[in-house]
Amino acid sequence: MIIARSPLRISLGGGGTDLPSYYKQHEGFLVSAAIDKYIYVAINKPFNKGGIFRYSSMENSQDVDSIKHPIIREALKLFDEKNLQIEISSMADIPAGTGLGSSGSFTTALLKALYVYNSRYLSQQDLAELACFIEIEKLREPIGKQDQYIASVGGISSFAFHKDDTVTYSALNLPSKTLYQLEDNLLLFFTGFSRSASEILKDQKIRSDNNEDEILNNLHYTKDLGYKSKKALEEGDLISFGELMHEHWQHKKNRSSSMSNEKINEWYELALKNGAIGGKVVGAGGGGFLMFMAKDPEKLRQAMGKEGLEEVRFRFDFEGTKIVLSS
Repeated sequence: MIIARSPLRISLGGGGTDLPSYYKQHEGFLVSAAIDKYIYVAINKPFNKGGIFRYSSMENSQDVDSIKHPIIREALKLFDEKNLQIEISSMADIPAGTGLGSSGSFTTALLKALYVYNSRYLSQQDLAELACFIEIEKLREPIGKQDQYIASVGGISSFAFHKDDTVTYSALNLPSKTLYQLEDNLLLFFTGFSRSASEILKDQKIRSDNNEDEILNNLHYTKDLGYKSKKALEEGDLISFGELMHEHWQHKKNRSSSMSNEKINEWYELALKNGAIGGKVVGAGGGGFLMFMAKDPEKLRQAMGKEGLEEVRFRFDFEGTKIVLSS
């Protein structure tokens, strides 16, 4: 039995510039953080031949090509499995479609578990790149590389996405006081809406590929906000960081009409009047989680609670994708 876990993430600045349609022409940059909410993947060798796969659905397959789950199918193809005899199950602290990078976390956890199951080693960078290869190259998902990388390496890190498809990253140099303040004052509230990130990001990809000035200028500005967010965090200036989040959200909404809706806008304005400095919808937009930087977290909790929004409290994860059981 092998069990791997991979953290979910929150984007702290520059999100959206990690898509190949942007960074292959202009290079991308963002700041992201792994949190202590996880996706788990368990692998076992059953007594009988065949494959058993449990996720939001359950399926049985006798060969790799007939597996319906696209990520599981493509991951198993890497190991040239001719005769399946494997059981794979997944569980999540938070469901998919909520903006926390669940697909990238699932892929990295699955690959980590499969490599250990087959007695093979994979570095953190290679794990992230292999997950990107499956989702972006093999499955043609219109997504970026942020989720796979932050899930793999963990922590609070900045990532640079280069024109030659390489990625460089480093942990932010945060004072301990800043780290604790972030954990106490960054608040996540579930909107109750789930959505497909692929559908929202597909429009951005098409417009970037077409070199539309409006979307490119928006992403250039967003990348600059990523650099400014890194600087504010490393200087311990969380007021400025919160204001940058607000600025980021205003520009993010302009990328697509699907980024927000009337109810999200109402909650956002209410939050600004009740202790929030700034905030945004985490992930591609359109639902999932609202994240706020608060100057008065208790006042904000009360206001959002009265609206029926459930808070998910978290701490940061500094381990990344790892094996939690091998027997």
